Amino acid sequence: MSARALSIVHTEASLGWGGQEIRILNEALGMAARGHRMLIAAPAEARIYTEARALGLAATAMPIGRKNGAGLRAMRRLLKTERFDVVNSHSSTDSWLAALARIGLANAPALVRTRHISAPVSRNWATRWLYACATDRMATTGETLRHDLIEALHLDPQRVVSVPTGMNIDRFRPGDRAAARLNTCLPQDLILVGIVATLRSWKGHRLLIDAIARLGRSDIGLVIVGDGPQREALTAAAAERSLANVWMPGNQADVVPWLNSLDIFALPSYANEGVPQALVQAMLCERACVTTTVGAIGEAAIDGQTALVVAPQNVDQLAAAIGRLADSAELRHTLGGAARTHCVDRFDATVMIDRMERLFFAAVGESQ
Repeated sequence: MSARALSIVHTEASLGWGGQEIRILNEALGMAARGHRMLIAAPAEARIYTEARALGLAATAMPIGRKNGAGLRAMRRLLKTERFDVVNSHSSTDSWLAALARIGLANAPALVRTRHISAPVSRNWATRWLYACATDRMATTGETLRHDLIEALHLDPQRVVSVPTGMNIDRFRPGDRAAARLNTCLPQDLILVGIVATLRSWKGHRLLIDAIARLGRSDIGLVIVGDGPQREALTAAAAERSLANVWMPGNQADVVPWLNSLDIFALPSYANEGVPQALVQAMLCERACVTTTVGAIGEAAIDGQTALVVAPQNVDQLAAAIGRLADSAELRHTLGGAARTHCVDRFDATVMIDRMERLFFAAVGESQ
């Protein structure tokens, strides 16, 4: 337990479900284990609200999915009636509502914004006010995102910290591939290429389908773990390309057996990435990985050392990299081992909690 317990509310306006929401919950659980009081504030229809309650975290339903008067009043009421030390906001809408709700509020909590993705920020005066004036401290999920944010909005570098998402390095570890395939009911006799990601366009699932089709190899199968808005389109794309060996099992509560069933993990994202959690998880499981140069991916994937890295949206390069790995068990083994060593040192969940805890204390000290 820390020397002093903080009272922290995480706000999340998004109704979606993916790495951002999972990080919020894991971070909250880690901080709660250190004795801090945690609350999740989200719309009642958001999955993060339901998941938080299922995990035993305190959660309150608030109409903060839109930038409107109802959301602002709800946010101000929460901050006025409960004594928080820190508001940690995560999406644009809840960050604006929290920033505006603090104006003129006696004993207002510190505001920390976590920016999870690499999408560019607006460079207008309002956005600069939000980041440079209304927010006490900021966290990004990668050093590249930190640099870009500082440069775009001319922020004080001392107020922006890179805190990559951490993993349970004991849970995500290599396991016997044959046993994992028995668990997942995947075939033993194929080279399996897989992706674990929400089915969103920018994750590059369609590019991966195209790459596998371009290889035209009967000894390679494709495993797509996850669900999302692109499911029907991806199912249709695989059928159009006559891919016979494709499995789409949907969301999985435990992805470890699925990762350990793979020979190759591919994440051909072309936008909106920090350091993707699924990529780090696959690397911790010593999977040979193919990915791109988007966002802060390069902090985990070093071309030729810990992964093969290709240009975004380049199907030819993606297919060539997958083919190269499929043809060399030695290269898969070498990259997988180096990947785990690299990630154990940099993406441990304990390190993430340590850094966020220090950031929260720094924000509280600055706001007093």
